[in-house]
Amino acid sequence: MAGSTAYTVFWIYQATPEWRRLSEETRARARQEFIGALEHAGDASVRGVYSTVGFRPDADLIIWSYAQDADALQRFAVQLRQTTLGGLLTQTQAYLGIAGGSQYDPSHGPAFMKGIPPRRYLSVYPFTKTPDWFLLPFEERRRLMRVHGELGQEYPTILTNTVNSFGIQDQEFIVALEDDDPGVLVEMVQRLRGAEVRRYTQVDTPIYLGRLLAPDEALCQLG
Repeated sequence: MAGSTAYTVFWIYQATPEWRRLSEETRARARQEFIGALEHAGDASVRGVYSTVGFRPDADLIIWSYAQDADALQRFAVQLRQTTLGGLLTQTQAYLGIAGGSQYDPSHGPAFMKGIPPRRYLSVYPFTKTPDWFLLPFEERRRLMRVHGELGQEYPTILTNTVNSFGIQDQEFIVALEDDDPGVLVEMVQRLRGAEVRRYTQVDTPIYLGRLLAPDEALCQLG
């Protein structure tokens, strides 16, 4: 997929109380049905399935998917929803964006498009700049982003995945950071708070942290 463009989406779910009222036998069958739907995603691909249990009170599961067109992602979403488990999950967020090269550095693109395997932890959140940012001259924006990028390079284990959502969602970007140690994510984001470009941030919450797991393990954590 290197050098191409792709749509990507982060579906964030919360299990309904009705799910936990089912018998264990029924839940086991429902988990296997859902896993079958994940394994037969059609023209979509799954980057990872993440448990958020214990990290936020309003989320239990993240599914990160990508495809060459938005239709494939929507078909996949419908397929998941039509399963027994899918009908007992509330989708609290659906972050959709288009992945490609950065306008400030075309060589810098999302890690998932380069074939790099996912890390154990995913931090994903919406991101919107202030109006003043877009009124700055392009060269000044590129300079500020270059400094921002240089600070980020101090943390080489972190994979960055920033995609565009202009005009198709409330936010302008989706930021997805991956690392095997969430402590490193904390260090980098804290370090980046000192970059001048930070003054042009308008929205960068809510933040969802997920642990990459095998699908059956992530689904078992739903209860």
